[in-house]
Amino acid sequence: MADLRASVYEIYSLEQLAGGGSVIHTLDARAKLAGTFFYIVSVMSFNRHELFGLAPFVLYPAVVLALAGIPAGMIFRRSLAALPFCLFAGISSLFFDRRLLFTIGGFGVTAGWAALFAILFRSLLCVSAVLILVAVTPFRELTGGLRRLHLPVLFISVFEMTYRYLGTLAGEALSMYRGYSLRAGVKKGVEMRDMGSFAGQLLLRSFDRAERVYQAMKCRGYQGAPPPGERGKALKSRDIVFLLLLCGSSLLFRMVNFPLLIGRLISCLI
Repeated sequence: MADLRASVYEIYSLEQLAGGGSVIHTLDARAKLAGTFFYIVSVMSFNRHELFGLAPFVLYPAVVLALAGIPAGMIFRRSLAALPFCLFAGISSLFFDRRLLFTIGGFGVTAGWAALFAILFRSLLCVSAVLILVAVTPFRELTGGLRRLHLPVLFISVFEMTYRYLGTLAGEALSMYRGYSLRAGVKKGVEMRDMGSFAGQLLLRSFDRAERVYQAMKCRGYQGAPPPGERGKALKSRDIVFLLLLCGSSLLFRMVNFPLLIGRLISCLI
């Protein structure tokens, strides 16, 4: 039960960090959304074998984490959760792309290995950027920024409900598991013979609770649209500066391979 309770807490721990008062937290959500999108597009636009050219992009998460006061270990651990999926996507390169690129200590590095590590590194950078965005932007401001960027209202509503429903599902699972453990005397998970009934009841209870939550929201005036005062909110000078710095640095790192230039400079000096 402790593991399940920890999982429930992990769902909203990033949102709790979003309530900080640092210079990054107080930026407009639209600037952070647009900057993060441009950063991810810049990272994903590299060649599939490019690895060293991605190194300067580590600067953005390092600086933002330091300014926002967010634990880097938490972001890194959560980013690692996406790596197994990317590993399966890039492992085929080891078998189909055997072109030798260079040799390190007698070990030949093929293009397949370079592509695999590049995929993992790109995924780590992109997932970290998204997690940082969630950790420095309250969920209400995040969805409000999406609306002010004129994204489809249906998409935003589904995103809101899915995010909130995850907490509802986890809460119901924790309550059911506690009752199951007390009645069955089981301390290490649900037994396989009871798994079907447990999953079915969890789905029905979650749907019922989510419907009650939605009806309560409608009674309080929820219509899926932001308050009128939030629609015309203009970006401040600090938001524009942040956006220009992030987009400009991402474009610069994409067009100029700084690790290659530094390597050539060192080789010339030596």
